[in-house]
Amino acid sequence: MNIEYEEFNNTEDLLLYLSSVAPPMKNFMPINSYKGFICSFIPLSQSGGDLFLMLYAKGELETGIHEFDIKTRSVTKVEAIERADKTYFIVMTPKRNTIADKAIENM
Repeated sequence: MNIEYEEFNNTEDLLLYLSSVAPPMKNFMPINSYKGFICSFIPLSQSGGDLFLMLYAKGELETGIHEFDIKTRSVTKVEAIERADKTYFIVMTPKRNTIADKAIENM
């Protein structure tokens, strides 16, 4: 498995980047809080290969729905996805993530 990395200074910078690349008309994305990192993996191989881009920042977020306001760069844990003018992140804390384990090992 080949992994490329893009590190951000903080969680807000990572969420700002992910907000800017979110598919149009979709204002929520899943991300992981895993072993001291907030991270997202993007497959770079279209043919089903094993090349991934790991976008990450050091930090942790509680499992659940987090609302991100791009203008103020603020993150708030919420109960539901309610506003079209905000971007939401579904934070999951997996028990085990083999792609993340391999990426962290190679850093």
